[in-house]
Amino acid sequence: MLELDQIILFATTSLLLAAAPGPDIIYVITRGLTQGRNAGLAAAAGFSLGNIAHTTFAIVGLSAIIRASAIAFTVIKIAGALYLIYIGFKIFTSKSGAQAEKDDKLLSAKAIFIQSVTANILNPKVAIFFIAFFPQFIKPENGHPSVQMALLGLVFIVCTFIVFSVCALFSGQIGEGLKKSKGAGLLNKLAGAVLMGLGVLLAVSKRA
Repeated sequence: MLELDQIILFATTSLLLAAAPGPDIIYVITRGLTQGRNAGLAAAAGFSLGNIAHTTFAIVGLSAIIRASAIAFTVIKIAGALYLIYIGFKIFTSKSGAQAEKDDKLLSAKAIFIQSVTANILNPKVAIFFIAFFPQFIKPENGHPSVQMALLGLVFIVCTFIVFSVCALFSGQIGEGLKKSKGAGLLNKLAGAVLMGLGVLLAVSKRA
């Protein structure tokens, strides 16, 4: 089992890391701004629960394979980059909130959730982060490493969801006010461009 000081230190670090700028939190804010709080929360849930896969990867050693294999890293990296660029392009070319609502073309919360989970899983840097970050908080005397890894993964998921949900609620509040404004279309362009840019950055990134 995990000790209290072990959990507190890990949770504090996880909260700070979750708040750091990255494709995931930017996507959450983007959805909140363009579609409102529910869309932002769906994205927050998707990116948070996507970490279940990365926790599992770390436990079974898949993250280590991705870290060691240039080919595996590159394949997953390119897939993730293309997916980010695709999402960004869809947002960039989408209509503003009010127009989209009239045409009934807004993405559903389920679709946003699936997009978020997929984008999270297809980011090899998250997999490498898990295998580099988690072992620092595992203590051999506290039980089997795999069990500790699973518990730490749960703590990380909760911390991530807390941070992302706050971002979703705040951006959603702002987004509601922008829905009927002329700036809504421009916001879509800006958000889509940022996500496509992040996709390009992921594509050219190297293993740590």
